[in-house]
Amino acid sequence: MSEHITTSAPAYLSALSDSGATSQQPHANRGPKLLDALRTQLRVMHYAIRTEDAYVDWVRRFILFHGKRHPRDMGPKEVAEFLSHLAVARSVSASTQNQAKAAILFLYRHVLGAELPWMDDVVIAKVPQRLPVVLTTREVRNLLQSLSGTSSLIASLLYGTGMRLMEGLRLRVKDIDFERREIVIREGKGSKDRVTVLPENLIEPLQQRLRKTQRLHQSDLDEGFGEVHMPDALQLKYPKAGRAWGWQYVFPSQVRSVDPRSGVVRRHHFGEQAVQRAVAGAARLAGIDKPCSPHVLRHSFATHMLQAGYDIRTVQELLGHANVATTQIYTHVLNKGGRGVLSPLDQL
Repeated sequence: MSEHITTSAPAYLSALSDSGATSQQPHANRGPKLLDALRTQLRVMHYAIRTEDAYVDWVRRFILFHGKRHPRDMGPKEVAEFLSHLAVARSVSASTQNQAKAAILFLYRHVLGAELPWMDDVVIAKVPQRLPVVLTTREVRNLLQSLSGTSSLIASLLYGTGMRLMEGLRLRVKDIDFERREIVIREGKGSKDRVTVLPENLIEPLQQRLRKTQRLHQSDLDEGFGEVHMPDALQLKYPKAGRAWGWQYVFPSQVRSVDPRSGVVRRHHFGEQAVQRAVAGAARLAGIDKPCSPHVLRHSFATHMLQAGYDIRTVQELLGHANVATTQIYTHVLNKGGRGVLSPLDQL
């Protein structure tokens, strides 16, 4: 065991810490136990399932990279080698490299119970500051006109409210207030709620969508289904709430599927990849040469709101940014180039 690591393993890892098992039991047999323990701890701490899958994958790669050695037998040298391999040989982005480091850090700190003074010496990759891709109002109009069906309404919602893609897909019926013209976004980034505007032009399309969704939900109930995923422990506190109309997704999937955590057959929300492909295809049809994804519509919302003269604090609240400095990046888009600066060539 590395001299850099002092561990106090929980009981469910006793099989891994046994010295006899360490020397005789194959690493391949121990790997799943360690990864299962990692998943358990991630769920105990209420990490999102996406984060759970990503962290487990990074830890698996870390172990395989070092010949299936147990993480308990490794230290800062092995962590640094793995992160350097990602940057040099795999050419991953700085944010990806930092996610890998976060996964390994979580493993040592929360699963193996290790003291990690040496982790501070592992260099954090500097994430480059990039200006966001922003569409003009004409490009947004052409993009939305090139979309159809559910993807068209979702894309319009993202641009009209500044939502992130997953916030729009996870939108529940109860969180749309047509009378107050607002939408409550639950458990956004950082598990924070916020309120954003409900565009006037989306009221009728959303009401039509809800009527269609309600018919689908009633059909599920008639067939003995109709239960939706409930956040945290609400399913235990309110056992019947999962079938209630207000908790249903506004944009449900067309097919029912098995919940990967509980094994319950439910109707999940509309797929994010379907929206991403639809937006990319619509951008090509509209002749937009800029890299275009659903998140670009959020950037465009923020920039166009500032162009319209709205206060930056208002835009910050609508976007759900914790720090106004994050919102200020859109002022750079406004002030640099384009109509924000008069070139000296134009004065000749």
